[in-house]
Amino acid sequence: MLVIKNGCIKTMAGEDIPNGQIIIEEGKIKAVGTGLEIPKDAEIIDANGMLVTPGFVDGHCHIGLFEEGIGFEGEDGNEAVEPITPQLRAIDAINPLDQGFIDAIEGGVTCAVTGPGSANVIGGSFLAMKTYGKRVDDMVIKDPVAMKIAFGENPKRVYDEQHKSPVTRMAIAALLRETLYEAKQYKEDLEASVEDPDKKPDFDLKLEALMPVMRKEIPLKAHAHRTDDIFTALRIAKEFDLDITLDHCTEGHLIADELKSAGKPCFIGPTFGSRVKYELKNKSFETPKILHEAGIKIAIITDSNVIPIQHINMCAGMAVKAGLPEKEAWKAITINPAQITGIADRVGSIEVGKDADIAIFKGNPLLDIDYETVMTIIDGKVVYKNNKF
Repeated sequence: MLVIKNGCIKTMAGEDIPNGQIIIEEGKIKAVGTGLEIPKDAEIIDANGMLVTPGFVDGHCHIGLFEEGIGFEGEDGNEAVEPITPQLRAIDAINPLDQGFIDAIEGGVTCAVTGPGSANVIGGSFLAMKTYGKRVDDMVIKDPVAMKIAFGENPKRVYDEQHKSPVTRMAIAALLRETLYEAKQYKEDLEASVEDPDKKPDFDLKLEALMPVMRKEIPLKAHAHRTDDIFTALRIAKEFDLDITLDHCTEGHLIADELKSAGKPCFIGPTFGSRVKYELKNKSFETPKILHEAGIKIAIITDSNVIPIQHINMCAGMAVKAGLPEKEAWKAITINPAQITGIADRVGSIEVGKDADIAIFKGNPLLDIDYETVMTIIDGKVVYKNNKF
């Protein structure tokens, strides 16, 4: 049994608790509050003067699929030889011993939603996982959580270099539609075969992989920076009555009213770094503020390895500097991404019954340049401890 006491607890499930206590048992949060009866045999962590928060949740990254400092040998996020690859699963490419996971836990990131890149029109499925462990199967929270699709420059560039389709935005949309029509028919045939086995379609791995999408069990996860690409993503999702999240959403601030009407959540980022391609020319740290003010649920992401995952707090901090309320910035890297990805029953806040995934900081990691991660706890186990404290 583990007890954290004397810290200011940012629960993300209500008001902060000054000088609070958290009781952890068998990897779960057993109690949180003030004046709790602390078991005599408990291991005590004194967080006096420190901030105790849920572990950060990065709702869109590629950690473990593009390994740190390796190059081709560790690049497993894009099977860029054909544009439609829904059958690919992130779990089969993730190396949990990648340096990126060490960086994550040292930065207080306890959960990563990771998956294929954006070379393909349909890239494969994302999963949600803990950032500590040796075997990815044991680290998974939910698999799959979404199906990656991509619009705009990335698939255009990849397949233009190969002199094959798609090389236009028209072709990207057409290929996606064609595949979704096939998946729709496949689903209808499967349903009809319950009554008439002769109608059962021949097994198709690509279409099978899309069944959770067609049944609205998971959303499409749409890589879309530019306004026209965002609208194409929404148009196709509406056409097929599918759930969708808008990922990157770089120009979302230019169409906030339309996005409010659409009612789809947005993963915003990466906003650090240079404008390495044309569709990033309007990126702004004000995007989270503007979309929040429009009533849209937002999460802030690193797109790691584009931005190192341990700096997700800095991305949120820059959004605060640009006008996003601090409370909303905290939500954007904890409970909001957990809710959007369907894992909030386990992570994203400090509540009784949830996984004991907790970060302890000296200073405020969103506001203080000299903050320190003191300790990171995953499933009730201390997985990182800063030796200075």
